[in-house]
Amino acid sequence: MVTSPDSAQPNGDAEQAIRDAIAEAVLGSSPTLRQSLETDPDAYLRLVALSRTAADESNRLLRDSVGGARTAGHSWDTLGRILGVSRQAAQQRFGSITAASDTSAGPSPQRRVLSPLTAFDEMAVLAREGIRGWHSIDYGTLFHRVEASPFQWEHRRVAWSPIGGHRRLEADGWIRIREVTFPWAYYKRQLNSPAVRDA
Repeated sequence: MVTSPDSAQPNGDAEQAIRDAIAEAVLGSSPTLRQSLETDPDAYLRLVALSRTAADESNRLLRDSVGGARTAGHSWDTLGRILGVSRQAAQQRFGSITAASDTSAGPSPQRRVLSPLTAFDEMAVLAREGIRGWHSIDYGTLFHRVEASPFQWEHRRVAWSPIGGHRRLEADGWIRIREVTFPWAYYKRQLNSPAVRDA
């Protein structure tokens, strides 16, 4: 596990590659934008709108990445140092986002929360609970919310991808648990075997 914020920082080449990729994504999103910037003042408004979309997506990736780091067991102190802010500032900015998804509408005999889970043990826990008939219906930092079923379930975690590689999973009967969060997408699939309640 990376515990040194310095070793987690990307080098200059990686940072520049990310900056270049974002700029190219914005400018390349419209086939005429580059040329329009030479003569059309309204092209700059389109550039602002596209840049805002890129900024929103970057912020979402940052929130999801922080949530993933928390799930992997990293402290707010370590995250604060990587982000260049105090532990308290990191927790204040990102803690409410991850904690908000941890709250439950209330206990239900058919639903429960598996917590604390990390990126290193969650799949083993979901495999065990899937045999018992529990399937994930939501997830967040350090938890999965599961629901009871009379059937066994299998769960799968796959790396996020910008291309449609996950369509093959859905064609094979896998159900995406909810909107993909960076860096993981979670899927589940019902099996034809009855749940084993005392497993």
